[in-house]
Amino acid sequence: MSVTAKELAKQLHLSEASVSIALNNKPGVSTATRKKILEAAKAAGYDFTKVKENVNPVSALKGTIYFIIYRKHGAVVADTPFFSQLSMGIDAGCKKYHYHLNVSYLDEGTYTEETFQDMFHFDCKGILLLGTEMHREDILPFTKLNIPFVVLDTYFETLRANYVLINNIQGAYLATDYLIRHCRTQPGYLRSSYAINNFQERADGFYKAVRAHGMSTSKSVVHSLSPSVEGAYADMLEILDAGEPLAQAYFADNDLIACGAIRALNSRGYEIPNDISVVGFDNLPVSTYMEPALTTVNVPKQYLGEAAVCRLAQMIDQKDTIPMKLEISTTLVTRKSVLTR
Repeated sequence: MSVTAKELAKQLHLSEASVSIALNNKPGVSTATRKKILEAAKAAGYDFTKVKENVNPVSALKGTIYFIIYRKHGAVVADTPFFSQLSMGIDAGCKKYHYHLNVSYLDEGTYTEETFQDMFHFDCKGILLLGTEMHREDILPFTKLNIPFVVLDTYFETLRANYVLINNIQGAYLATDYLIRHCRTQPGYLRSSYAINNFQERADGFYKAVRAHGMSTSKSVVHSLSPSVEGAYADMLEILDAGEPLAQAYFADNDLIACGAIRALNSRGYEIPNDISVVGFDNLPVSTYMEPALTTVNVPKQYLGEAAVCRLAQMIDQKDTIPMKLEISTTLVTRKSVLTR
C-alpha cells in the first residue's frame, strides 16, 4: 500500500506543507529538506503518479513574480513550517492570478548596488519581499526599482510602502490575557534574543495585556532565549541552573522558544502545566507533537501568502496604487499547556 503525504509528514516530523512542496517540486523548502523527503518517499513506496501537472501553461501566464527571502542572520528566517506554509500560499496566489513564481534567497552583504539592479529578469512584474529579518535601510534599494513590491511579515512606520503582515500585538494580547485569566498570576515573558519587528510588536501586546489587568509591567519576569528549539533549550538550562527567579506562567515569542524552554523545564523536574504554564505563538506542527500539547496563537500562514499576492496583483494592474498596510488577525488555539485555576 502506497504511503500518503500526511503519513510521510508524521514520519519525518515535518509539516504537511513542507512534504507537499517537495513532492510537487515547488519552491519553499531547502535542498537538504527536499532531498530528505524525496528519499523517504521513494523508500516508502510513494506513488509519484499522484503529482499534479502545472495547470497554467507558460503561454497563459502574465509574467513572473519574484519572492525574495531576505536573510540578515538566519536566526529567524529558516526552513521551518511557518515559511513553508507561507510559500504554499504564495504559490497558490500566483496560480490564481496567472503568474510564474521565482523564489530567490538574498543574504545581507552578498550584493552591491550595481549587481542588485541586474538581479531581476526582464519578465519580473512584481516582488514579494520577506522582511522578517530586515531593517528599514535594507528595503531602500527596492524602492529605487521601477517594479511594484509588497513587504511581507514586517512594517516600518517611516517607510511608505505596501505591507502585508499578521497582527502581532493582537495575538500576543490574546495569549497573555488568557494566561492571566486562567492562571491568576503575573505572567513572565520568554523573549527572543534576536530583535526583529515581529517580536517587538509581540512584546507590545504582552505588556498591553499586563497593564489591562492592572499589573505592573516591571514585575514580569523576562528571560531572553534564542528563537530556536535547541537554542532556547540551552539558554533556559543556563537560567535554571543559575537559580534565577521563575514565573508560574509564560508567554513565548514563538513556538520554538516555548518548546525549547519546556524541554529544559522538564529536564529539571518541572511539570507543565502543573508547575508552570506556557503559551506559544505561530501554531507550528511541533505544538501538537509536544507533551502536553501547546496552547498557542494561530497564524493563517497560507492566507498571508495569498493575500500578499492579491495585493501585488492589484498594484501590477494599477487598480490601487495607494500604499496600504494589511494586518491579518490571529486566533488562540487552546490545548493542554496552561493550568486552569
